[in-house]
Amino acid sequence: MTSRRPLRLAAFALALSVFAGAGLADEAGKPQTDKSLADQPLGVVELFTSQGCNSCLPADEFFAELAANENVVALAYHVDYWDYLGWKDTLSRKENTERQYEYMRAFGSRSVYTPQAVINGRSHVNGANRKEVDGALARMEKSGDGMRVAINVSQTSDRVIIDAGDAGTGPSDAHVVIVYFDPPQTIKIGKGENTGRSMTYWNAVSGIQTAGMWHGKAQRYELPMSVISKKGGCAVLLQSVGKDGLPGPILGAALIHKPLPATHSRP
Repeated sequence: MTSRRPLRLAAFALALSVFAGAGLADEAGKPQTDKSLADQPLGVVELFTSQGCNSCLPADEFFAELAANENVVALAYHVDYWDYLGWKDTLSRKENTERQYEYMRAFGSRSVYTPQAVINGRSHVNGANRKEVDGALARMEKSGDGMRVAINVSQTSDRVIIDAGDAGTGPSDAHVVIVYFDPPQTIKIGKGENTGRSMTYWNAVSGIQTAGMWHGKAQRYELPMSVISKKGGCAVLLQSVGKDGLPGPILGAALIHKPLPATHSRP
């Protein structure tokens, strides 16, 4: 489904905090690395989807598999521009829609659509097309457009520590972006194109915050550690800044999960 709604501008107004699951600090309270330098994810898949879009159902099902793949940072941005079809997406946020419109401008596109999968901040494909998503991830890794800057996350008793590596050659300016997501939720859709369907949604984005700037050299960022009990976890993205401040290629990423509730297991 395609939308040509005009771009709306809005500022993010979220408190700067990061959730980190138990077990990332040793008994002495010293930082313990969550990811080794050699164990970075294959890539980042950002799915723009809606509960009110019948084209999104196969994409949401495929996304559940991506969310279970620890080698991929998978984030689902529920947008609000299909709410007029009769069902208000319970996970949609204006900020998610704004991020998709920013990508639209960055890619030079004329409209947005769902389901859209943005791969590593570099290109976009149909989010329901498994072959296109997997192929884009593989091509980018092979060509050097994958995750090439190591991001390591650790925790002490009172703070979260993010270590971004050295870029070597290449882009030298990027934002350190924290993307919060919810625990898995099963929603029964009561109206619209998907009336009567029940879907379990994974890694639905609930907040985005820029934590700092990175300038190509190894750098550490320390943030206050707040346990966010209702969050499923967060992702740390090292995202370069494109023209006019628009989102550019994602150079590195890390994922922090909260333990799943007993009622949900990964697909």
